Amino acid sequence: MPYTLPDPGCAHPIRLPDGTAHPGTAYLKLLITHPQFEVGDYTYAADFDPPQDWAARLAPYLFPFSQERLVIGRFCQIAHGVRFLTSSANHAMDGLSTYPFPVFGAEVPEGYQPDRRDTVIGHDVWLGHGAMVLPGARIGDGVIVGAGAVVGGTVPDYAIVAGNPARVVRMRFAPADIARLKALAWWHWPALVIATARAALEAGDLAALEALAP
Repeated sequence: MPYTLPDPGCAHPIRLPDGTAHPGTAYLKLLITHPQFEVGDYTYAADFDPPQDWAARLAPYLFPFSQERLVIGRFCQIAHGVRFLTSSANHAMDGLSTYPFPVFGAEVPEGYQPDRRDTVIGHDVWLGHGAMVLPGARIGDGVIVGAGAVVGGTVPDYAIVAGNPARVVRMRFAPADIARLKALAWWHWPALVIATARAALEAGDLAALEALAP
């Protein structure tokens, strides 16, 4: 029987041996309605204590009135304990004190938010157990973030990063191959084509993947 991708319309795509859905693995696009949180198809999060509100669990400082966005691409894998500390968490740092006096005033100044940078995660990114993504981070396509890493700034496509602060440990592929993968952008292919390309993706066969490009 030919392989097919899991139904992107099923919130919990993993089935346990008894046939029931595994609540701790969730396709986020179907469960997050937060206006400042954008997530692509097939991106899932895993949690040993599944929350009622996945947006609040993953990005606790991202509020409906926040002026930044958290954008996560397609086919990302988000392990237990990953947190996105978005820009609403930041305090002003240009004065003599970082204490947020305005938020405790009788009236908070309209539009008050010292940091408004978006946080953007590319496609096919694996965020390991307990990783923390800092405000304004830009993580490229195909990146692997090690367990417990604290990631800020810009991470290049197909890098492996680890540590606190996270540093590039190595690149997953040679620059020419990264360019070929970026040109293919397989994560945007139709589902049936991606399913057909599964063997090439798993085997690391770039030539075979290129031959299947629609």
